[in-house]
Amino acid sequence: MSYTITEKGIVPIPAEIRKKHRLRKGSRIKFFETDEGILLVPVIPFEELFGADRTAKETLYEAIKELQEERPQTLRRERESLPRGRRSTAVQTT
Repeated sequence: MSYTITEKGIVPIPAEIRKKHRLRKGSRIKFFETDEGILLVPVIPFEELFGADRTAKETLYEAIKELQEERPQTLRRERESLPRGRRSTAVQTT
């Protein structure tokens, strides 16, 4: 799949991917730079993550918050451990 970025920086997300990941108008996504390129991750509302056990909400919220805070540091450490020529943040295209 290949799409063109518009003048305003907008890229369409293919319908089959939107359906598979339940993305719709107003859905939020996060962008992460990785050694392989750019990773798009849907931000799932907490209400969709919980079933019968509502007491897990706060624990899950804290775990996600910790992961979000640690991720940039982890990426930086991974990038610094690579040989000089492999530290590029360029996006791979296919």
